[in-house]
Amino acid sequence: MNTSFEAERVRNIEGLISDRELKSLSEKWMVNASKHNYSYNFSWLGRPIIQFPQDIIAMQELIWKVRPDMIIETGIAHGGSLIFYASMMELLGSDGLVVGIDIDIRRHNRNEIEAHPLFRRIQLIVGDSVGQDVVDQVHEEAFGRGRILVVLDSKHTHDHVLKELDSYSSLVTKGSYIVVFDTIIEDFPEGWFSDRPWDKGNNPKTAVDAFLAINPRFRPDKDIEGKLLMTVAPGGYLECIAD
Repeated sequence: MNTSFEAERVRNIEGLISDRELKSLSEKWMVNASKHNYSYNFSWLGRPIIQFPQDIIAMQELIWKVRPDMIIETGIAHGGSLIFYASMMELLGSDGLVVGIDIDIRRHNRNEIEAHPLFRRIQLIVGDSVGQDVVDQVHEEAFGRGRILVVLDSKHTHDHVLKELDSYSSLVTKGSYIVVFDTIIEDFPEGWFSDRPWDKGNNPKTAVDAFLAINPRFRPDKDIEGKLLMTVAPGGYLECIAD
């Protein structure tokens, strides 16, 4: 990449990070957009992906940079993100595998995922992502693979996410990432998620903070958050910086 262009981009990101007014406006935009289920309105190769476009782009950059041999995703919903990760594996040209874990994969979603042309790169596991049987199965599948990238997007309570981090962080090697989605919950008004078991003070961000306090192998990649401005994972792109 052209070094002058790269230097300009670094300056751009630094400016975005330091622009508190723009960050505040972005957060307000996200809160208001959530009233309309903004993230539900996008698809990837025919499947609903339920992510912000900004985070989809960020994940594309990460996957191309890390070139993982295996991607583990907890919480798969309609399967759009699984298809997205599988499409990236296809572009990388390796025999990369995407493992999707969910406590309940509805029949119509399973049918659509299994019928997709990229399903050959996907393995579905039904069960609790922090259940010992599931954790053991994933670790067994990961054995012998090189770089592993982990994406956590299932039950968003503090305890559950912290258990996921404890269960899967050991699979991530230096240079790869754990991405914890929906840390944005901590920045939303208290009571916003009144129909869910998570809220301000009990969510993926509080779990990430607790995890990082005792796991120096990981640090938040602030450049990703800074350049996106609007992301559901502020502080949740965790880079592994040590073996």
